[in-house]
Amino acid sequence: MEDHQQRQVLLLFVFLGVTLGRSEPQRYSVLEETESGSFVANLANDLGLGVGELEKRGARVVSEDNEPGLQLDMQTGELILNKKLDREGLCGSAEPCVMPFQVVLKKPLEVFRAELLVRDINDHSPEFPEREMTLRIPESSPNGTVFPLEKAQDLDVGNNDVQKYSISPNSHFHVTTLKWGNGRKYPQLVLDKELDHEEQPELRITITAQDGGSPPRFGTAQIRILVLDINDNAPEFSKTLYDVQVPENSPIGSLVVKVSARDLDTGVNGDISYSLFHNSPEISKTFELSHLSGEIRLIKKLDFEAISSYDLHIKASDGGGLSGTCSVSIKVLDVNDNAPELTISSLTSPITENSPDTEVALFRVRDRDSGDNGRIICSIQGDLPFLLKPSTENFYTLITDGALDREARAEYNVTITVTDLGSPRLKTEHTIRVLVSDVNDNTPTFTQTSYTLYIQENNSPGLHLGTVSATDRDAGANAQVTYSLLPPRDPHLALASLVSIHAERGHLFALRALDFEALRAFEFRVGAADAGSPALSSEALVRVVVVDDNDHAPLVLYPPAPNGSAPCPELVPRAAEEGYLVSKVVAVDGDAGQNAWLSYQLLKATEPGLFRVWAHNGEVRTARPLGERDAAQHRLVVLVQDHGEPALSASVTLHVLLVDGFSQPYLPRPEGARDEAQADWLTVYLVIALASVSSLFLCSVLLFVALRVCRRRRAAWEGRCSVPEGHFPGHLVDYSGTGTLAQSYQYEVCLSGDSGSNEFKFLKPVFPNLLPQDPERKIEENLAFPNNLGF
Repeated sequence: MEDHQQRQVLLLFVFLGVTLGRSEPQRYSVLEETESGSFVANLANDLGLGVGELEKRGARVVSEDNEPGLQLDMQTGELILNKKLDREGLCGSAEPCVMPFQVVLKKPLEVFRAELLVRDINDHSPEFPEREMTLRIPESSPNGTVFPLEKAQDLDVGNNDVQKYSISPNSHFHVTTLKWGNGRKYPQLVLDKELDHEEQPELRITITAQDGGSPPRFGTAQIRILVLDINDNAPEFSKTLYDVQVPENSPIGSLVVKVSARDLDTGVNGDISYSLFHNSPEISKTFELSHLSGEIRLIKKLDFEAISSYDLHIKASDGGGLSGTCSVSIKVLDVNDNAPELTISSLTSPITENSPDTEVALFRVRDRDSGDNGRIICSIQGDLPFLLKPSTENFYTLITDGALDREARAEYNVTITVTDLGSPRLKTEHTIRVLVSDVNDNTPTFTQTSYTLYIQENNSPGLHLGTVSATDRDAGANAQVTYSLLPPRDPHLALASLVSIHAERGHLFALRALDFEALRAFEFRVGAADAGSPALSSEALVRVVVVDDNDHAPLVLYPPAPNGSAPCPELVPRAAEEGYLVSKVVAVDGDAGQNAWLSYQLLKATEPGLFRVWAHNGEVRTARPLGERDAAQHRLVVLVQDHGEPALSASVTLHVLLVDGFSQPYLPRPEGARDEAQADWLTVYLVIALASVSSLFLCSVLLFVALRVCRRRRAAWEGRCSVPEGHFPGHLVDYSGTGTLAQSYQYEVCLSGDSGSNEFKFLKPVFPNLLPQDPERKIEENLAFPNNLGF
């Protein structure tokens, strides 16, 4: 079965520009029973093609009934018999015996019609239906009376059929050959000499049928002649010709026609019996004649496509030996009993997407019925992107209706419906599975146009940052996506030392530990390319945000940490009220967010409850009005703490000195300050000793020292620091609105009167034209050191 299907399906590629075959078929002939492999014709010469062109153009021979009777030799271009042909088996008694076939060329498609005429050879001898025929002849029959005889059957046709008859020598009869309209020759026995029942009641004659072959073939039969008494009336039919039409789907046993004859004689000479004569074996297998009633009934199913008409010859014989004949012409009416047939000649699958008007299949359709029953129409079921295009000689081409998209649909089941126009209509469906092959027409698409990844600083090298993902709607290698890092747009970004990417999975890894304080965020692009040819690619933006870790403790900017010298105290007048701003602790944190959110608290104080620290801005203020009993010196420890996890902190110590007023000329100095003054005097002596090397330098230093000492003593003698009117002198500092202080302050540097040193004692705020006008006004004084970094 599988080999049979392979012989039916020819591997041809069909193109739209199909050229019609020749209008008249090319005819070749061959004798039946010719050996397999025998030469028939040279197709290459007949088609006007070179020998090599047959194979290049994919030549194939397609027979009408898909029987591989012929074979094409691609190398020589010769048409060769593939098997022995039996003309009688192929065509029976039909003449001529023609086998239609087509020669199909695929590049480009051409269909050439051709016919193979199978010529008859004399390979069958004539045969009579019966080995012995019996004739009842009345003795009163006159000379010249003709008696029809059964003809001999010869399966050969034409000149190889029966040509003449002869009988064995005798004194009463001779035989003549009668040629009827269908070309068949029938024998007739002619009476030459009257018979005498009493003299010879029975005769035996041998009849011989001879065909026209070379050498001729013969067939014989015996004729038994019974001489009867006189019967002067022969049976006569009511019609000499009966025309009957019978549908081919008539059931077995149905009545076809009833013939009727009558005889004027009585008795045995008037008894009529009916019989078939001069009929082929096919008629005897198909119809049955009732000898008594003359009814003809079917004993075999009719097939219009095999035999469309029958000619029957009926003989009516009486008991006296006389007979009469009539003819019955039976025409078989076609009914729509054959469904259309569809044979695939060429199939191309899979087909490439994005290729419009692609040839998918070439197929042939036919219907063995006739008329409207044999007319067919082809259609495709469903709303599919395919079209049917008629080609030639009942060939159709299945083509795509525009370009296909494999990503939308990768497989189609195309059902071709072939319907005839009979009543009722019959149809045949054939489904073709069409696969669509992929073309690299889709670029990889990232699941997101941009990715934001977060990584905690101080990470371990090789940490997985995240994954980028791209999909490709293509298939196979066209959908294999590889990832890569694209060159950064910022030339200063060393991307290769920061991250790496897994080429197949899109995993991103950190190559080293990241520092939030050095690099808070960076961006780069990731490319995704498929493995198609040519390769298609796309890119996505990746932003890596470094998340801060609480790895920096708060750093106190003010007051500054002491560098081997005594810290400068914060001066607070004893007249300060509650809420008086003593100082402000300024701190920063290198972290960010909550890790850099600082809070302040008073950790330790010499006198608890006298001072408080604001938690949010670090301002140190008095918690109550100061009194005379409060100690003059206070030491405050302020804790600065961030809100990280875990929290980090730092502390700073403030020295607060309570004074009666900023004009007080003598103020007690801490012991540390005295030691610091003595150290400064030693430095001065060292400078003077070194300056003695150069007299010019020594004079300059002495002059400078004399001027400074004079100015300091004048200030001590006056008992206060004078505030000049108008423009501020150079030893005054203008400090305006640069911190958290609410007002602008001016400070004058004052020295203690009883000290020979030039150490700064304190900074006194100067309010010109303000104190005399409002002596009762409460003044909040914020004192700061000259090296204040936050004010």
